[in-house]
Amino acid sequence: MTLLSCSNIGISFGATELLKNITFTVAEGERWGIIGRNGAGKTSIFSVITGDRQPTVGAVARKPGLRHALLDQHRAFEGATTVWQAGAAAWREVMALEQRIADMAMQLGELGDKVTDEFLEQFGREQERFGDLGGYEYHARVDAVLQGLGFDAEESKTRLVTTLSGGERGRVGLAAQLIAPADLLLLDEPTNHLDLDTINWLQEWLKDADETVLVVSHDRAFLDAICTHILHIEAKSSESYKGNYSAFVPQRAERRLTRDREVEKQRAYVKKEEEYIRRNLAGVNSFQAKGKRKRLERLPRLAPPPGDPAAMSLEFKVADRGGDQVIAIEALRVEVPGRVLVDDFTAVLRRNDFVALVGPNGAGKSSFIATIMGDREPASGQARIGSSISPAYFRQDLSDLPLTLSMYDAIQAQRPLWSRGSVQNHLGAFGFSGEEVFREIRSLSGGERARMALAIMTLTGANLLVLDEPTNHLDVENIEVLEDALGEYEGTVLIVSHDRAFLREVATRVWWFDGTRLVDFDGPFVEWEADQARRRTS
Repeated sequence: MTLLSCSNIGISFGATELLKNITFTVAEGERWGIIGRNGAGKTSIFSVITGDRQPTVGAVARKPGLRHALLDQHRAFEGATTVWQAGAAAWREVMALEQRIADMAMQLGELGDKVTDEFLEQFGREQERFGDLGGYEYHARVDAVLQGLGFDAEESKTRLVTTLSGGERGRVGLAAQLIAPADLLLLDEPTNHLDLDTINWLQEWLKDADETVLVVSHDRAFLDAICTHILHIEAKSSESYKGNYSAFVPQRAERRLTRDREVEKQRAYVKKEEEYIRRNLAGVNSFQAKGKRKRLERLPRLAPPPGDPAAMSLEFKVADRGGDQVIAIEALRVEVPGRVLVDDFTAVLRRNDFVALVGPNGAGKSSFIATIMGDREPASGQARIGSSISPAYFRQDLSDLPLTLSMYDAIQAQRPLWSRGSVQNHLGAFGFSGEEVFREIRSLSGGERARMALAIMTLTGANLLVLDEPTNHLDVENIEVLEDALGEYEGTVLIVSHDRAFLREVATRVWWFDGTRLVDFDGPFVEWEADQARRRTS
């Protein structure tokens, strides 16, 4: 059964066209991944589906009574005091009815023999309505989802919403969306800021769920695990594909090759016909030439495959090879008030190691990195960076970007002898062109700031790259560019990331958190994943 159909949707803001010819049909039970460059209009498609925005042209057809759940970006959780109440926000009517039934049950006991038939009938109707609304199932659903997303279900009934961190508020918002009674789930980057175990749980939940799913994501492993269809937004328009992300990649390549061949075939035909017309328009075959000319004028011309602006061009060059021992860590202990994050960790980071640092949210990955980089003092032990090692640090919060400078001035500060053209060419390689290079960095979006941070990093000549969640704000195309650049890099890399496809490509070694213990797994990320799977089943 068709739940949703978008036909030739177009969205414009004044004279600016954002999207055109967006066409796809979603059937019950399907799981669609929506992919495309940052700013391509993926989130705007959600707003059209929900009816919050009307398309400039085209039409949206929805199954009558279609219920959707969309993540509340404001995460205000109005009316909720506890985490459990916030997660169960969509069930407020049922919770109120549950309280009313409980009150009536107390009245029933108090009335005893004086209870009226009318009261009993009303009590029965309320119970029946409670069952029809899913009242006997929602408690278990709320508990299961909160538990899966890293909250203790019992503690959540008393834990106040006001105590939540930013990342925890995001997970509660996602929980509320998954818990809501809906036919269609609209998920916008749901894996951002989730750890590996939680992403795995979410995958299994969505695969087993009855709801139809539309998800905007740049997490290729996640798209591979759950998707039955892909909608690719490119050059303002869309193409739909059957299968997951891995199935989409060769299909897209084949479509582009077929379109290229069709365009070339038509160009050869037009060239041949134009040559005939030129030679015969004034001769004995003038009548035939004029006929060919009319047919050419009416011929719809095929366009080459659409293309978005090129992804960034990225290369990390090493100015100095450095020594073989990059970082020596001895009996390191990392603490925060009231808690030990890392205890007695000893390891050596060697030249050309590509180490993935993985663990649950809150385990202490960023604190550990800050300690070995010298930004915070260890509780005991030490971490020494080699004297010939020159590190560059990509911070998760991008806090070291010079926000008050323009992009142009930030690059000029790194390369004061560069000409204006050289600065603009460098920024152009990261997707910034024309006058926009004079925008202040504070005005940039998350994705633009991430590209700007990488633009600065490439000028350092560092032989050690420390990357804390570098893919969080990058689209799929630019993540793949980053993978390729790291594949050519001749230095050492320490990476924090929850992007499994990314880690599978680049990580040759894994440091993983097991409680307060940090364990050194001397093998690539794919082997570590297999080892973890064996541990879970044994």
